Formats: sequence, C-alpha cells, structure tokens
Amino acid sequence: MASLLLQKRLAASVLKCGKRKVWLDPNEINEISMANSRQNIRKLVKDGFIIRKPPIMHSRYRARVYNAAKLKGRHTGTGKRKGSKNARMPTKTLWIRRQRVLRRLLRKYRELKKIDKHLYRELYLKAKGNVFKNKRNLMEHIYRMKAEKEKEKEIRDQAEARRIKNKAFREKRAVKLAAALKVQKTPEIIKAKKEAEAAAAKDKDVKESGKDKDAKAGKKDAKGKKDDGKAKKEVKVKEDAPKEAKKDAKPKKDAAPAKKAEAPKEAPKEAPKESPKEAPKKEAAKPPKKDAAPAPAKESSPAPEKKKKEGSSSPAPAKSGSPAPAKKAAAPKK
Repeated sequence: MASLLLQKRLAASVLKCGKRKVWLDPNEINEISMANSRQNIRKLVKDGFIIRKPPIMHSRYRARVYNAAKLKGRHTGTGKRKGSKNARMPTKTLWIRRQRVLRRLLRKYRELKKIDKHLYRELYLKAKGNVFKNKRNLMEHIYRMKAEKEKEKEIRDQAEARRIKNKAFREKRAVKLAAALKVQKTPEIIKAKKEAEAAAAKDKDVKESGKDKDAKAGKKDAKGKKDDGKAKKEVKVKEDAPKEAKKDAKPKKDAAPAKKAEAPKEAPKEAPKESPKEAPKKEAAKPPKKDAAPAPAKESSPAPEKKKKEGSSSPAPAKSGSPAPAKKAAAPKK
C-alpha cells in the first residue's frame, strides 16, 4: 500500500483545512496515489474521491433548556449561589441600565414633540435624582403633567375671554353714557334738573324745621311737667302749713303780748308834743291802724286766712293792758 501523505497535505491546502479534516476514499487508493499535483487533487475533489469532513458538533440543547429553567427561577436557591448579592448583580449595573432606559424614553418623546425642552430638562434631572423607579412611572408622570398644563391653559384662555368680554361691555357702556350725557346737556333737561334740586332742598328744609319744632315742643312739655311738679309740691307745702301753724299757735300767743307790752315804754319818748286839738284827730285815725296790724304777716309767710284771724284776735286782749290807755293818759297831762 502506497503512502498518501503527499496527497493528504495537498488536499488540506486545496480545501483550506487541516489534514485531519481530509477524507480519502479507500476504494480509490490507486488512483489517488497517482495524483502528485494540486491540479490532480482538485480533479479528485470534483469527482468526490477526496472530501472535507464536517466539523465536530457540541450540542447546546441541554444548555438552552437549563437557562430557560433558570429564567423561571429554578436552580437559583441558596445552594446554587456563590458570591454576595452585589457581586452577582452590581447595583451600579442596575442603575446604569435604568438611567439609559429613562433617558432613551425622554429623548424619544422630545423628538416626537410630546414634551418641550423645558419639560425634558426638568424630567431629566428628576430621573437623575432617583424619582422614577421604572419606565412606567416616568410615562404616568409625563401624562399627568401634560394634563395639568392643558387645564391651566384652558383656565387662562377662559379668563382672557372673560376679560375681553368685560372690556367690550365697558366700552359699550361708555358709549351709552356719552350719548346720555349729550342728551342731558340740552337746556330743557338742565332746567328740569335745577328745579328738581331746588324742590329737594325745600323738602329738606321743611323736614329740618319740623324736627326743630318737635324738639322745642318736647322741651316745653318737659318744662311744663317740671312746673306741674313744682306746683304740686307748693300745694302740698300750703296744705301742710296750717297744720304746722296750729302746732306753733300757742307759743306765738304768749309771745305777742310781751312785744306789745314793750311798745308803751318807747312810745312816750318818741311821741312829740301835740296840741289838744290834734289829739281827737289821731284818736279818729287809730281804728284803721288796728286793722292794718296783721299786714306784715302776709309778707313774711303765705299762711291761710285762719292764721290772719288768729293774729287779729290775739292783740285784742293785750290792748286792755298797755298801748291804747297809755296814749289816752298822755293827752290829759298835756
């Protein structure tokens, strides 16, 4: 049996593989051994006497099944773990993944004009500050903020419309007032206004004068009531005075003769010398003096007529004692 090392080497070079991957047909060994060039080797490859072996396969079937089970949570118990939690899945890696997801979503929304650049910047900083846990939270926040902005815009538009409406109403009213003022400036309307003002002023004066009269009448009534009270008090005093006078009557009767007894002592001193002709004239003039004696009592006190009678009766018994006989006695001496 001839050696086929040369043919195997040339076949590996032509097929671009290793020698171990070259298969030589054992039934055509004589013909293969005759090929001593690359051209002959190519012809044998074309005829199928020399073949390149297929690569050796290492199946991934079992590996794929195992990984699928691990994704469901199998084969991940405490007995299968090696290393700490942060070593098995670093928090930094999780943070990077989350930030990339959120920032990608923000860029997408900004390009689609769903958010403006101001809202993009605000949400970007919030994402960096760990406000959003995941993509869903960020989307809900965006929808909520957009709804609030639309509501604010609607309120602003309503206020602006109301402002424009009020402005138009004011302008319309100003035009009406201007027209009314033009009408009111006519001489007839001015005269009517002046007359109405004058009438109103007169009514006010009449009302004020009526009030003053009522006030004065009230004051007069008050004064009248006070005067009535005083009059009643005086009447009571007058009614009570006779009772008090009766109580004090006895001591006054005793005191009256004493005063009249003193009178004759002074009378002869003051009396001038008179002629016998004038004496009868004075005697005739004496009776009215007796009646006039009680007059000073009226001025001193407002006593009733009973007191007057008592006063006039009291000097009568005293006359027999002193004043009248003294004068009569004086006349014969002259």
